[in-house]
Amino acid sequence: MNTRAGVLASVMALSLMGTAVPAGAQELSEHAVRSFMEYAWSLTPQQFSKPDGSVIVIDKNKKSEVEVPLDVARDVIKAGRLSAHAQICDLRDDQVLNHRAMMRREEAKKKWTQQNLVYISQLHLTTVMLLTGRIKLVEKEGDKEVVVDEKKEPAQTCSDEQRKKVKEMIAAYVAASPPPNFAAAEQPPAAGAPVATGSTSVPETTIKKN
Repeated sequence: MNTRAGVLASVMALSLMGTAVPAGAQELSEHAVRSFMEYAWSLTPQQFSKPDGSVIVIDKNKKSEVEVPLDVARDVIKAGRLSAHAQICDLRDDQVLNHRAMMRREEAKKKWTQQNLVYISQLHLTTVMLLTGRIKLVEKEGDKEVVVDEKKEPAQTCSDEQRKKVKEMIAAYVAASPPPNFAAAEQPPAAGAPVATGSTSVPETTIKKN
């Protein structure tokens, strides 16, 4: 399966709208998870400036040290799916709560470096952008590139029933996560995203996929 087909299949595997299946019920294949991880890595910056002015440097030659294990990535992608559907349903506050809860879960493990946490947040953001149509895959002279587009998102519908279900799923996810005052240090958001929101409001950027 080529890269383009792989990502399209991955997005289809993450589809939620129009179904009554809980987010965790549709297990993602290893191929689907790795596809999302690859694009998240392509969009991960070489350095990230935190709100306090400190800088987190990410060595793009040490991919294996920055990426997280497959099972962790799968959980992050599932959280990203919930955030994406919260965005589709115009549940912005719930989207923020979902992203923050996901980051607190990972911080609670006390095993990740700052670089790992930036990647985790970027994987979440990449999932949201893929599911809301903010990432395009283009080919230029045989080379595949990831394009993040600031243009208006494609119209997607959300019924009252779907909106209610997404709110319930996020509420349950947040309730099962560490409380907001768990982490003493502020979590690093993904590059281009407002602090801890998981928003897809980013400038148009073209990043060549390695």
